[in-house]
Amino acid sequence: MAYRQSIANWSTRLVLLPAALLLAAGVTAAHAQAVKEAPPQTQAATEPKSSFEIYGFVMLDIGHDFKQIDPDWAETMRVTRLPKVDHEYGEDHRMYLGARQTRFGTRTSTPTAVGDLKTLFEFNFFGSGVDEGQTTIRFRHAWGELGQVGAGQTWSVFTDPDAFPKTVEFYGPTGLAWFRNPQVRWTPISGEHTVMVALEKPGGSADDGVYADRVELKNVQARFPLPDFTGAYKFTRGWGHVRAAGLVRYLNWDDVLDDQFDLSGNTTGWGINLSSNIKAGKDLIRLAFVVGEGIQNYMNDSPIDIGIVNNLSDPRTPILGKPVPITALSAFIDHVWTDELSSTVGYSRQDNDNLEAQSANAFRDGQYAIGNLQYVPVPNVMVGGEVEWGRRQNFTDGFQSDGFKLQVSFKYNFSWKLGG
Repeated sequence: MAYRQSIANWSTRLVLLPAALLLAAGVTAAHAQAVKEAPPQTQAATEPKSSFEIYGFVMLDIGHDFKQIDPDWAETMRVTRLPKVDHEYGEDHRMYLGARQTRFGTRTSTPTAVGDLKTLFEFNFFGSGVDEGQTTIRFRHAWGELGQVGAGQTWSVFTDPDAFPKTVEFYGPTGLAWFRNPQVRWTPISGEHTVMVALEKPGGSADDGVYADRVELKNVQARFPLPDFTGAYKFTRGWGHVRAAGLVRYLNWDDVLDDQFDLSGNTTGWGINLSSNIKAGKDLIRLAFVVGEGIQNYMNDSPIDIGIVNNLSDPRTPILGKPVPITALSAFIDHVWTDELSSTVGYSRQDNDNLEAQSANAFRDGQYAIGNLQYVPVPNVMVGGEVEWGRRQNFTDGFQSDGFKLQVSFKYNFSWKLGG
């Protein structure tokens, strides 16, 4: 017991020490910069002011689904929720209306001796997890930042927020890294060159595959002894930016059933995300490419992180968990026709190298494409029409399903700011 307690203590120190060092380094650097840039005492300085902003939008989606999708995601083109068997969700042709994209948020900025203290809090009403299909609060951001250090939940460092195209439908490209995650983040360099690193909340999901009904697998529990480690570098110029991000994670699972099998194991997941925005006149090209293993929960719309391979020559450990390799891309262009009219068109896909013991109808490949026209008659009001297509392909049973929708949305932005 003393040995296990010692290991636990050291594991806790390994996680907390980097976070403490990040915080100390960030605040110290911010204080030094503030002192360096402070005006001479003889000069009159304008006293900075705090600010508080409320923002968001009200949005209605209305459309027709010519095919089928999980009813909980009717207003989206989420390819992992397209049918995995014929007529899984009944017959084709369904109408849908929903206001779940509606969003509300607040921002604050408070001057301090070491720089501005900034906070962000935001949610929409697109229920997920246990609230799938419901119009309920969906937590997006709860973030605080002082100087070079931030903590809370916001975009993962592995994610490039500028890679997401101006779609009308909610979910967006299947082949895009798109994840908000609790984290502590350090940004030692910002500006034309930006560098950031973070310790992020670990997680993951597994596919029991053809052994899903075995009692032995019901007693395997996931465990994450270390945070996910992420880092990114961004180079920005007048023509746009290029960004490279990396991710390393350690995933563990324990067999808690005392029987003849030992199904415990661990693995390392990793990922690289290359992305860019390129300005072409008034147009904007958004590109992204992702490759990795066991990083599916960082993707916008992807299946499981860990699959199963057979190890039948070992009666003690007849199966092994392995990270599922993934390759993904996303390419879109936002085109401006006039001051009131714009369009977005593009394509995205992901390919998973499924493992041998996954189910025949496990998700393998996904494709996604949209084209839209957005009209802004007055500032803060948008009416958009969009054509949406998606395709799901299974692992080995030869089945694929297509999604095809027409959608019209109405969006009304609002904001109010006090101070600043």
